[in-house]
Amino acid sequence: MLGYRIKQGRTAAGLSLRDVGEAVGLSAMAISKYERDVIKPSSEILLRLAKTFGVRTEYFFRQSAVELTEVDFRKHEKLSPQDEVRVLEDVRERLERWIELESIVPASWPKAFALPKRLPAKVESYAAVEAVADHVRTAWQLGTGPIGNLIDKMEEEGIKVILTPHDGGKKFDGLVAKSNGHTVIVVGQDWPGDRQRFTLAHELGHLVLHGRITPALDEERACHRFASAFLVPKGEAIRLLGASRSWLEPQELYMLKHEWGLSMNGWVYRAQDLGILTKAIAKQHWDFFVSQKEGANSWREKEPGEPYPKECPRRFAQLVYRALAEDLIGESKAAELLALPLVELRARRRMDAPNATGCH
Repeated sequence: MLGYRIKQGRTAAGLSLRDVGEAVGLSAMAISKYERDVIKPSSEILLRLAKTFGVRTEYFFRQSAVELTEVDFRKHEKLSPQDEVRVLEDVRERLERWIELESIVPASWPKAFALPKRLPAKVESYAAVEAVADHVRTAWQLGTGPIGNLIDKMEEEGIKVILTPHDGGKKFDGLVAKSNGHTVIVVGQDWPGDRQRFTLAHELGHLVLHGRITPALDEERACHRFASAFLVPKGEAIRLLGASRSWLEPQELYMLKHEWGLSMNGWVYRAQDLGILTKAIAKQHWDFFVSQKEGANSWREKEPGEPYPKECPRRFAQLVYRALAEDLIGESKAAELLALPLVELRARRRMDAPNATGCH
């Protein structure tokens, strides 16, 4: 198990055997022997490896292990195989901490994820996707208004949400998978909140629409439509924009973005999907967005003004602090589970740290 942990840590850190060897003062061959359990590293070498991988030494002795199955990896075509492996290893490591925490804190997860009842067996049009999104909102008791913290709601519904810092230079677009009986959705930790939310809703669309859409529909396009409709129901979009428009003001789109958590570009697509804008007028918006600059980027690449706040998963950290409060774990184990230096954990417990909630 120790060799597996060393290889997992190296892979998650995106390092080669030579990189690790140079960092700890050994040969690549020696690191390879550690990973194959041919030889055992000394305590001093484990400390160096932990520093190199950015983990605590307890990480190497964790017994739980997870397998990812039914992985639906939505990625940019330029995402390298090395970056893809790095994302998956990071996800596995974070899930291992979840599973270990669940073994410590009784009844730590509210329920297993289940699809809402009475979903249609077949979805034959993109307009029908809208009805499916409305059905899920109703089942989740979301009403028709903006969704506050989407991660909170997904976790309440039994979906484990993981934010990874590894996105291959923005080339990773999210994934959904199963692991040890859990449903997992992964998005980028450093993305703007509106991109996180759209990706979360898109991956939920994959879960809901899988096996239901007919061959005439493109699954990615259907999931895009689901995400838009899930974030902004049709009736609300028409109420806010009107049934027909010849132009949408950028300031108007900016305000809607910060109210609903759907990007300015996303609102233009939403208006086009609902026939509020014609395709020709929507193209005028795209051309205008390309002509406008935010720094070195066009508005199509980086939207103007303050970004929508990032989403924040809180349940895991809350359960760690609960375990601390109930003396189920000590500070060292809590620091390992939260992937924090012990000194930072103590500062957070005193509420001295700038980010005492545990969100990144």
